[in-house]
Amino acid sequence: MPGFPRHYRAGNEGEHKASHAHVKRQLAAYAGTMVVMVGLDLLWLGIIAKPIYLQGIGHLMAEKPNLVAAIAFYLLFGLGIVVFAVLPQGPPPGWGQTIIMAALFGFFAYATYDLTNLATLKQWPIGLSLLDICWGAFVSAAAAIGGKALMDWIAPL
Repeated sequence: MPGFPRHYRAGNEGEHKASHAHVKRQLAAYAGTMVVMVGLDLLWLGIIAKPIYLQGIGHLMAEKPNLVAAIAFYLLFGLGIVVFAVLPQGPPPGWGQTIIMAALFGFFAYATYDLTNLATLKQWPIGLSLLDICWGAFVSAAAAIGGKALMDWIAPL
């Protein structure tokens, strides 16, 4: 039937089930990634590293975070981890590749932010930048582990 995607045509139930399973995997990967990433980041920023950030850049920090910007960051960053590490194009990656690619994704994203700040802002602390870049790599890898684990548990191949 022209005009309809193949998986909607009569007689292609197998393709429709495969498509449904793929969407289920994507949603599970995203949900697992987001839960781990947001949970760890709230713990890190709100408790563990808060004194370090206050000491280094407290004079730049808002009293209350911009929630719209924060939500946009988490939604986009989590999607990036899923797209580039948990469910990249091609054959499904193994655990090692998922963790390495997620850590690299976080490393490059956080390095872009921190090195830009070092290059453009007065008195931006280099120690804080190094810590933040390491955190970006770690939290991204941990989030990818959460995403892949939930995906493999809910919708195994």
